[in-house]
Amino acid sequence: MNKLLVTGGAGFIGANFVYYWLENYPADTVVVLDALTYAGNELSLDDIKQNEKLHFVKGDIGDQALVESLMVKYELDTIVNFAAESHVDRSISGPDVFIETNIVGTHNLLKAARKIWIDSPETANPNHRFHHVSTDEVYGTLGDDDPAFTEEHAYAPNSPYSASKAASDHIVRAYHHTFGLNVTTSNCSNNYGPYQFPEKLIPLCLSNILADKPLPIYGNGKNIRDWLYVEDHARGIDLILKQDKLGEVYNIGGHNEWTNIDIVKLLCEIMDKRFAERPELSEKYPDATPAQGRASIDLITYVTDRAGHDWRYAIDAGKSQRELGYTPKETFETGIVKTVDWYLDNPGWWKPLLKS
Repeated sequence: MNKLLVTGGAGFIGANFVYYWLENYPADTVVVLDALTYAGNELSLDDIKQNEKLHFVKGDIGDQALVESLMVKYELDTIVNFAAESHVDRSISGPDVFIETNIVGTHNLLKAARKIWIDSPETANPNHRFHHVSTDEVYGTLGDDDPAFTEEHAYAPNSPYSASKAASDHIVRAYHHTFGLNVTTSNCSNNYGPYQFPEKLIPLCLSNILADKPLPIYGNGKNIRDWLYVEDHARGIDLILKQDKLGEVYNIGGHNEWTNIDIVKLLCEIMDKRFAERPELSEKYPDATPAQGRASIDLITYVTDRAGHDWRYAIDAGKSQRELGYTPKETFETGIVKTVDWYLDNPGWWKPLLKS
């Protein structure tokens, strides 16, 4: 039986991890710490808020005293750090908060973990684990024919977001080698699924189709990303936490590369098909493009590319497969349909998050 602190647990990936964990380990205690900034939403945990094993705390990872008090109060033995500012566009327009949260915030967590689990005789726990959730963007960009990122790939971040995550990765590594903190790190490809903030590509396109608004595509839309269903990400972290090799880094990916424009075209196709199959959707979403008898693909609009836009990300998850037995359960074809259906069935979650 474990007792986990899940930072950023009201965000997209964090909330899905909490659902996954409590479903698979119902005897475990899960403490969620989230500052509830724009991308954190306590409503994402509504379906399990009555679970007596779940404890939600509104607070910042930058508050070291708070983190330490939670670790002592709940006798926590595991930290899974999802807390991060993660939207590249926002990091370009306002990088300061990315430095503060992703670098300084992670360092505060590490200091708290070191103090409670290593330096304090009353609370020391040699069986602790600090798992840091990172991103494939720390590796930089790939050309069309380059091999996918492995864990040995040199870091080459190109945005303030990815640079801040790269810095936090290095600090986590340093706390293992210098202070003996039991750490692991995962670098994951693009996630999709329920509870994703509407500014990201897939939920943005879904909500825009339902409002008959343009689907903005950067540049020529040929940028390539590797996509993974969010529950498969949670499953990968679970496997990492179970293994006993410390200081290790694991790439978690789906071997599932798509250009942005092809992703959007597929979403348009699925949405049009759903409206044809479910006539009640036209009554529920009368402003939707397919409800008006038009093709969603006609909403695609090309816009000026963003600064420093990485061309291609691709994850080589071979190490995770060999050492952890990790393979995604969802194919992209099954996962994207689940995602579309979730957004169609849960407007009460995402509609209040849309900008007016």
